Amino acid sequence: MKLFVGNLPYKATEADIQAFFEEAGVHVDSVNILRDRFSGEARGFGFVEINDDALGNQAVQACNGRALMGRALVVNEARPPEKRERAHGAGGGNSGGGGGRQRDFGGSKNRW
Repeated sequence: MKLFVGNLPYKATEADIQAFFEEAGVHVDSVNILRDRFSGEARGFGFVEINDDALGNQAVQACNGRALMGRALVVNEARPPEKRERAHGAGGGNSGGGGGRQRDFGGSKNRW
């Protein structure tokens, strides 16, 4: 079972989160804190995986609303990711264009 863990303290590490769940009597198989792609800073949420669904439900009951480093965590079953529509319709992608120099094919004396 994959659990969403929100409202994480930005300084919390994977080890901190694992210890938090273990204090509630739940062994987690993996912890993943999401980080900003460019700065590497934590984004304030992550995911925990627990192989046993009964333990996953126990973790939600025991940990949701409980404080870690002064912040009440939000713990619930993770929803599957939503499909995102492309901004430019079904064909999608970049439609090219741009680049190169502009040419003046008129009567201008300044030709390339």
